[in-house]
Amino acid sequence: MNLYAKLLERQAARRPIRIGLIGAGKFGAMYLHQVLRTPGVHLVAIADLSPSRARENLNRVGWRPEQFAATSLEDALKNGTTFLTDDWKALVKCEGIEVIAECTGNPVAAVEHCLGAFANGKPVINVTVEADAFCGPILAQRARQAGVIYSLAYGDQPALACDLVDWARACGFPVVAAGRGHKWLPHYRESTPETVWDHWGLSAEQAARGGMNPKMFNAFLDGSKPAIESAAIANATGLEAPSQGLAFPPGSVDDIPTLMRPRSEGGILESKGQVEVVSCLTADGKPIPNDIRKGVWVCFEGDSEYIRNCFQEYSVVTDPSGRYMSSYKKWHLIGLELGISVASIALRKEATGVATTFNADVAATAKKDLRAGDTLDGEGGYTVFGKLTPARTSLAKGYLPLGLAHNVRLTKAVAKDSCITWADVAIDETLPAVRVRREQEAFYSSPGARRES
Repeated sequence: MNLYAKLLERQAARRPIRIGLIGAGKFGAMYLHQVLRTPGVHLVAIADLSPSRARENLNRVGWRPEQFAATSLEDALKNGTTFLTDDWKALVKCEGIEVIAECTGNPVAAVEHCLGAFANGKPVINVTVEADAFCGPILAQRARQAGVIYSLAYGDQPALACDLVDWARACGFPVVAAGRGHKWLPHYRESTPETVWDHWGLSAEQAARGGMNPKMFNAFLDGSKPAIESAAIANATGLEAPSQGLAFPPGSVDDIPTLMRPRSEGGILESKGQVEVVSCLTADGKPIPNDIRKGVWVCFEGDSEYIRNCFQEYSVVTDPSGRYMSSYKKWHLIGLELGISVASIALRKEATGVATTFNADVAATAKKDLRAGDTLDGEGGYTVFGKLTPARTSLAKGYLPLGLAHNVRLTKAVAKDSCITWADVAIDETLPAVRVRREQEAFYSSPGARRES
């Protein structure tokens, strides 16, 4: 509760937190807007494949040209300005930079960026949660070996859900379930970039006007992003993935305590201690008032008569039995909140969520009947969607993680709704992201490896 005071101290001491940003797309641009308003922080450099695009985004979010006119990293450090470059390696090597924010959204590239930062003694905020979903535990392990911090990004739903879980546990409440909200109907799973706007409620022209990426938005709609973020939450909190994938039960915020109970008590959970996603639509597609679509929640248990009496005395919303209650954050502000991770890591040396175990995975699953020779196009595309699965199931069956299903050629036909396996594809085993994932699989396949990494 004192991050702002500590930032003011850094500002007064003329010793700002020095940040390096990799990727200046939508998430990065939102942080670029806020960093100008945050005391005690200096964005030293931005690395982007297209510095001209980064320049356009800086102009769009209110930066003055002189603020990003640095001619080098050294110039930026000396004068408190920002340097634009396409060389991410130079950025992570820069001694003056304290924290790296990886915001590319490219999971294969993100792994390489994280490893490069660790090798240069830099902590990383990994905004690219797609990478965390398939190799977060090993990235966290690599960071610890390097003596630095690896963290989920505050503002994205996984870190916010982790915060709620930590709050509940620190209060002494047993956590029954946690997750996020979503707009969901089963047929959305078949959506492609060509159909996404029909389901989303926008025309293609409106989406184009707003610069909205149809593939990215379709990854949310078809269930891939909820699966990815649920995996990140499970692996950071120790909660489990449902054996058959996410159920997406419909409900309002007040329905959460009733929904998130074991089936034996009238809820939808296989057992206590799981991740799940609540839909804002009824089964027939009608909007549910007071929904949790844009937010996160935690459901916890009043496991003593005294606590249940307190729930009643303070008139909180519970399930009908009075045993289960929830807390929630109804909105997440994405890149506008990233500064919390920056300050937490630099000032407290604490991650805002980090994978501690491998409980959940996201399997690349055929969106239609696929033929040998077809090329997979990753989350939000035309060929695959992501299905949340217990990690032990994924390891036993050799499922290909969704984060690696980018520009990968099938060597075998795969039927619609079937999970794709490593044996079904030709993949470059030399890629750092593939090697790290293989390392994670080997570690967690060994006897006793269900422990925290």
